[in-house]
Amino acid sequence: MKANVWTGKNSVEVLDVPDPRILDSRDVIVDVTSAAICGSDLHLLHGFVPTMQKGDVMGHEFMGRVVEVGSDVQTLKTGDRVVVPFPISCGSCWSCQQGLYAVCENTNPNSWMAEKFFGHSTAGVYGYSHLTGGYAGGQAEYVRAPFADANALKIPEGLTDEQVLFLGDILPTGYMGAEMCDIQPGEVVAVWGAGPVGQFAMLSAYLLGAERVIGIDRYEYRLALAREHVGAETINYEQQDVLETLRELTGGRGPDKVIDAVGMEAHSPRPDYAYDRVKQMMKIETDRPFALREAIMAVRSGGVVSVIGVYGGLVDKFPMGSVMNRGLTIRSGQCHVQRYMQPLLDRIQAGEIDPTFIISHRLPLAEAPHGYELFRNKLDNCEKVVLSA
Repeated sequence: MKANVWTGKNSVEVLDVPDPRILDSRDVIVDVTSAAICGSDLHLLHGFVPTMQKGDVMGHEFMGRVVEVGSDVQTLKTGDRVVVPFPISCGSCWSCQQGLYAVCENTNPNSWMAEKFFGHSTAGVYGYSHLTGGYAGGQAEYVRAPFADANALKIPEGLTDEQVLFLGDILPTGYMGAEMCDIQPGEVVAVWGAGPVGQFAMLSAYLLGAERVIGIDRYEYRLALAREHVGAETINYEQQDVLETLRELTGGRGPDKVIDAVGMEAHSPRPDYAYDRVKQMMKIETDRPFALREAIMAVRSGGVVSVIGVYGGLVDKFPMGSVMNRGLTIRSGQCHVQRYMQPLLDRIQAGEIDPTFIISHRLPLAEAPHGYELFRNKLDNCEKVVLSA
């Protein structure tokens, strides 16, 4: 089959790879009809996530039809249309029973490796390095989906791929980012990053009761999307001082809740950005936490900092004094996607959410490397690339 594979830092190619096969009686094989390029994939492309190997199949946001079913699968049959969440859940361990699917205790065969990085292991993740299990990803013609009963969500006919594809990652991630804020009526929420996850975090903040939402980014086309499709106020951080502008917009207090939807590769025009950039390139610091630092300093005293941007390791100059002395709460995590898929599908069916507004480019799988180039370099106002097999 054809698949988009990692061939080295800043390089992906569509190559022939072996077809997946049933390895466990709880597996299914999915014929991928749509996949997406995620901002997290760029961290792999840029070489900031360790343990990638040449030939690893990329992609963790995908959907399709079941074409082969393991003997112990109970809820799916051949022909079912499914969305598959990016974290792989066993459905039976303590973490899964608590709804903490992204830290499933059984699905990462390289748990020893993750323990060395994070202290404890994460769940297995499709197409996201050997640190999370080395599973083949979904930017391919076919995918093996383990523990299918605990993961794959059946999609009713009548909904397009584009309406439901993002249930596997970025829509639940944005929603969880807003949910972790514990938004109260009348509150102001600021979101760093107007990429796809940031857009969905802003949208979700309104759904959960925010009175005002402020989006922060440097690309005007992204900020325009946030204004026109979400109704957010916006700040261009290359044209305005973010902290000063947020104080002006909130009567000097700061936003009640803030969401970091940027993560380890944050940018800034300020001089301290160069500090992070140099340390990251020298491998003295793994992540550039500029957006996280700024969010902490911006939020009002007693506020909540929600972190859904991906971080991989160690950050420097972390303002812990601000967190402690001003009584801030930090909540974070890879999204427990399985928790949100059905409720968000219900909202899509009810017409409350139309996720398709973020799609800017549609390409065949064969053009995946071009899609990465568009997304990485923000060419042609690229917001989100969807690949079709």
